[in-house]
Amino acid sequence: MYRSHHCGQLRALNINEEVTLSGWVQKSRDKGFVIWVDLRDRYGITQLIFDAERTPEVIVNMAKSLGREFVIQVTGTVIERTSKNPNLETGDIEVLVSKLTVLNEAKVPPFTIEDQTDGGEELRMKYRYLDIRRNPVKNNLIFRHKVTQEVRSYLSSQEFIEVETPYLIKSTPEGARDFVVPSRMNEGQFYALPQSPQTFKQLLMVGGMDKYFQIVKCFRDEDLRADRQPEFTQIDCEMAFVNQEDILNIFEGLTRHLIKSIQGKDISSFPRMTYDDALQTYGNDKPDIRFGMKFGELNAVSQHKDFGVFNSAELVVGIAVPGGNSFTRKEIDSIINWLKRPQVGALGMIYSRCNDDGTYKSSVDKFYDQEDLAQWAQVTGAQAGDLVCVLSGPTDKVRTQLSALRMELAERLGLRNPKEFAPLWVTDFPLLEWDEDSKRFHAMHHPFTAPKPDQIKLLDSDPGAVKANAYDLVLNGNEIGGGSIRIHDKATQALMFNHLGFTPEEAKEQFGFLMNAFEYGAPPHGGLAFGLDRLVAILGGQETIRDFIAFPKNNSGRDVMIDAPSAIDAAQLNELHLKVDLK
Repeated sequence: MYRSHHCGQLRALNINEEVTLSGWVQKSRDKGFVIWVDLRDRYGITQLIFDAERTPEVIVNMAKSLGREFVIQVTGTVIERTSKNPNLETGDIEVLVSKLTVLNEAKVPPFTIEDQTDGGEELRMKYRYLDIRRNPVKNNLIFRHKVTQEVRSYLSSQEFIEVETPYLIKSTPEGARDFVVPSRMNEGQFYALPQSPQTFKQLLMVGGMDKYFQIVKCFRDEDLRADRQPEFTQIDCEMAFVNQEDILNIFEGLTRHLIKSIQGKDISSFPRMTYDDALQTYGNDKPDIRFGMKFGELNAVSQHKDFGVFNSAELVVGIAVPGGNSFTRKEIDSIINWLKRPQVGALGMIYSRCNDDGTYKSSVDKFYDQEDLAQWAQVTGAQAGDLVCVLSGPTDKVRTQLSALRMELAERLGLRNPKEFAPLWVTDFPLLEWDEDSKRFHAMHHPFTAPKPDQIKLLDSDPGAVKANAYDLVLNGNEIGGGSIRIHDKATQALMFNHLGFTPEEAKEQFGFLMNAFEYGAPPHGGLAFGLDRLVAILGGQETIRDFIAFPKNNSGRDVMIDAPSAIDAAQLNELHLKVDLK
């Protein structure tokens, strides 16, 4: 028996008991006649005491040689601590050691195994198995486990069945790049790793499973950011004989359940907003509605004077920054410089101060009088003490820039409270989006998304105007889930493929199995997939998903711990019928 108790378990009730503990040496303090060692495992820390008067000399001498992160086993008696530690759950007791076994020695770690460590991110990723010993990472992984358990509990209570789908599938041209896997037994042919189980969950609906879910790994070979990984996890769900309202209600329930069970907070409202309204009001399709600063379009009240910058702009739009009139000129200049960074790309910013006495002072007073500036304040909803920030230019570009500014200012003003949860449904997405490079339409979600029933006829006359029967769930300015009602008949699916540029032969080659299935009685169906990594991070009060993944990749998509991806030898390449020119 390596242990009778774990290191976070002992309390004053255990005093005078003989116990056995195992764990890692967190730190030790040698006072000559007495040595204290903090012993750590997943559950907590227990203080050990080696007393020259009460502990065998040989054990005391062994204790003197213990280094950080040594793995040890001790047996001893629980005694009351003379100097109690209220910050530890085990702080009322310590263990007077009578027996010590070193299970494994350890090299000096490359960074301190403490909550506040001296290790940089890349170093800690290289030694991730050590980083996991630190409370912040360990607790994030335990937190992720708790979330997934609640997901399974809720969905099971709603009669969903968990079904595993294949990882080795067929590559398709739509969506992000696939990771491909060469087939040794089928020369010149390749599997792909799934970007999602989309077609398989639809086939499960054809198979009559009715309600399916899966917590599943997915893979996309795309450029990475702090909230993206080449492999990620989805809570993937599908339902038969449902409309959009049915699906939104089920997953509002799941979201309420998670926020209540994990954070103890009740969510009463799930507002809805169309895609077009989201862009017009917030500049993006995943707005953070925990705070205001809604967009005010100013063309009508700004393009009547001789200010050429506004007069030549497709869109003039502003936001009212609460309390922003207190910003110094230096602070406003820093905001303008932030906007001019290549990541945002704005050429500048016009602003207007809303003074407490009802007057206005702008950076373009030469062109606009008090009545004009009062109209700016009215359109943007600015009050006395606020600052109106205005950008202008091409509609899509300027909305994106102002949206970035809105989020940056909210961060600076402390308006993005991680303990507040504000969900939002965004609906009525475009079915198709035009791609200038390929000069054709692509599916905004995927090619199996159904158009709004009353708009199918527009596919021939005005495909860009067709709205999809699709919806995204946004939480605190992050898309945490998205889905749609699916096409479930062969004719409509063939029409969709045609508008995406597939010939009938290409459609049959890529998706013939699905089209065939639709001929055997496919029910109306739809679903939604949550991004588990992002959902867990937001529920945990953060937005970087890497902190909630056991073994994440870096921003280059590399696993620096195991040094992957890596080259493989010539024999393996030959077996796979591959030739790689490494020059």
